Amino acid sequence: MKVSEQWLREWVNPAVSSAELVAQLTMAGLEVDRTEAAAPAFEQVVVGCVIGLMPHPDADRLRVATVEVGGMEPLQIVCGAPNVAVGMYAPTALIGAVLPGGFTIKKSKLRGVESQGMLCSATELGLAETSEGLLPLPDGSRPGQSVRELLQLDDALIEIELTPNRGDCLGMEGIAREVATINRCEFRPVAADAVAPMLDATFPVSLLDPAGCPRYVGRVIRGVNPAAATPLWMKERLRRAGVRSLGPLVDVTNYVMLELGQPMHAFDLGRLSGGIEVRCARPGERLELLNGSVVEPDADTLLIADGNGPLALAGIMGGEISSCTAATRDVFLESAFFTPASIAGRARRYGLQTDSSYRFERGVDSQLQRRAAERATRLLMDMAGGQPGPIIEAVSPEHLPAEPAIRLRPERIRTLLGLDIPASEVEEILRRLGMAVAVEVEHWLVVPPSSRFDIALEADLIEEIIRIYGYHRLPGNRPLIRLDLPPQSEGQVAPERFKETLVQRGFQEVITYSFVDPAFQHRLDPERKPLALANPISADLAVMRTSLWPGLFKALIYNQKRQQPRGRLFEQGLNFIPTDDGLQQEPYIAGVVVGTVFSEQWGVPARTTDFFDLKADVEALLALTGEAETFTFVAATHPALHPGQSARIERSGVAVGWLGALHPQVARELEVEGDAFVFELSLSGLQAARLPAFREISKFPASRRDIAIVVEEAISAQAIQDCIRHYGGERLREVRLFDVYRGKGIAEGQKSLALGLILQDFSHNLTDSVVEATVSGIIAELSGQFGATLRI
Repeated sequence: MKVSEQWLREWVNPAVSSAELVAQLTMAGLEVDRTEAAAPAFEQVVVGCVIGLMPHPDADRLRVATVEVGGMEPLQIVCGAPNVAVGMYAPTALIGAVLPGGFTIKKSKLRGVESQGMLCSATELGLAETSEGLLPLPDGSRPGQSVRELLQLDDALIEIELTPNRGDCLGMEGIAREVATINRCEFRPVAADAVAPMLDATFPVSLLDPAGCPRYVGRVIRGVNPAAATPLWMKERLRRAGVRSLGPLVDVTNYVMLELGQPMHAFDLGRLSGGIEVRCARPGERLELLNGSVVEPDADTLLIADGNGPLALAGIMGGEISSCTAATRDVFLESAFFTPASIAGRARRYGLQTDSSYRFERGVDSQLQRRAAERATRLLMDMAGGQPGPIIEAVSPEHLPAEPAIRLRPERIRTLLGLDIPASEVEEILRRLGMAVAVEVEHWLVVPPSSRFDIALEADLIEEIIRIYGYHRLPGNRPLIRLDLPPQSEGQVAPERFKETLVQRGFQEVITYSFVDPAFQHRLDPERKPLALANPISADLAVMRTSLWPGLFKALIYNQKRQQPRGRLFEQGLNFIPTDDGLQQEPYIAGVVVGTVFSEQWGVPARTTDFFDLKADVEALLALTGEAETFTFVAATHPALHPGQSARIERSGVAVGWLGALHPQVARELEVEGDAFVFELSLSGLQAARLPAFREISKFPASRRDIAIVVEEAISAQAIQDCIRHYGGERLREVRLFDVYRGKGIAEGQKSLALGLILQDFSHNLTDSVVEATVSGIIAELSGQFGATLRI
């Protein structure tokens, strides 16, 4: 909301500067977004009175005006404005005047006629985006007076960003009450004395939906002058609030809305029939709005209607069928209270956002309608004449907002704020905010004003007290907290170590949403049904993730579409897995790689990442446990992985994760470029680690024997190594697989594995006979268990 500081200071004028006023409003919860000047800078523009006018001798559209500017000879000014007339007062830029944009006025000739200045429009003074003709100044203005002084343009506009709960500050009166409360000074509310009726004219009103509109105030005014001009002072206040002047009937209702916070509407009485009905829309009804759009209101949309059908969307926008025109002589003024629930969301439903709906959605004072009607009547009569009838009021008291008393306890204030505020100051703050305060033995009973919809609890009252008392006055006490540092078990690998290891191996961490696209998730984890959100942020964030892969692939695809073909990403976070025992939140770590093994460089040839590159990264993670030998990679199938390049990772027979290449069909559906490889590991199955312990180093030399065996293709190297370790005994220290061969000399369906066996004893040197006997036993066991043969 834009607030004119000059207008505000007519209500309340504390002895503070503009900067201090802005700071006060912000600290009281009415955040000031910015301040700006009410008008751009210009110099030497004065009031001029046109005392003579004659045609230009050489231009049909130009006229030569004689303009009195006070204290000097009348000026001869050539003017092309269509509304220039003898007796008119208009802004006059003198020779040497500087207008907005740096335009300087100089003595000149227009079609051969000397011009000693310029008569100005509102646009040329920066007071409007468009204008038709000169800016008329009030009759009786003093020629030669500064236009800035006359229009009080040296004003600051304060733009306040109001929170949705402060609908009471959507009028100057509400802002003024806040400023008066903060500065402990009185404010002068606008007088809205009752206007005595001059006619008996009435128009019937029926509340057919009292829950949506419990109070409706109207008034007939006959004989208004639709050609009357809106006073310049009102036009200026509307302009500074960002509202365009549209004639006296509309300007008065907009002005009262800005002044008191009560939206109003004026109907052409001659276009109404029967009586006003406040009701919900009926099937098949249509309404053309003032902006030219045609709507078909839903059944829960509140309407203002008459005997012929809809007239307006209640609290949002009037209809064209009942709008005031240049021929309107009789009007029906509307001032109603619509409940926030009946208006909220309706304007957006029809693609609208109006000043009226903005206020009604946040809550308008339910006791303000009659006062606003009296104020608008007086303004309209002063501007356009007319004879008013009596106030018409339809009300349903049981549907009006209740104003219950709230108990406020001093000890509760002390507990929440941490300081003692004197009882007298508490009572003063609440009363200045318009609340009724009754003093009881050990507490207060406080009744909020009807304008404050946001105050219903004791905590709300305490919030009001401290924002006026001053947040800066809260004590800065340090809390006394016992800090218990939980022990870090040496038998657990810290999650940070897994992340650090991946970063050291060239991965980059990403953090993605726990909410994912259902279709995207189904492609990557179709066997688990995710938990659907009751109120998702959007359709593509509608379920909880059961895997980290959807977020990783979203990030990968995003980067690939921005010319980043190489990706090495990982994420550590929670998966949300539905089970019979409820939703389980399990910590996981997952990664995805695509593109070349190394960044582009001259040192090594470019090579595309393969399954075993990622397997090495995963093995680096497993090695952090100190029990890498307990992990096995078991060939298995996963719906999202390539059938020939996928493995289930097990620890002592218990599944802890997956590793593999993305299935080509899934890759095409997700639009992943290149061969992508992924892994995912459960941290709960990965964190248990072997405690570090001293281990004696043998002082005797080790012996190495290399063997090459031929086995069936289906037999895994892991199974071969496990067998060797089992039957090698204590002397076998290490088994190294250093070559896998398929090709010439090896039958189809078989492979050759070359292994290095490292043997060593702690008590003596191993003789060749002992080493050969051990190796022969191992070969015999491999032959018996797997049908392995030595490769010659």
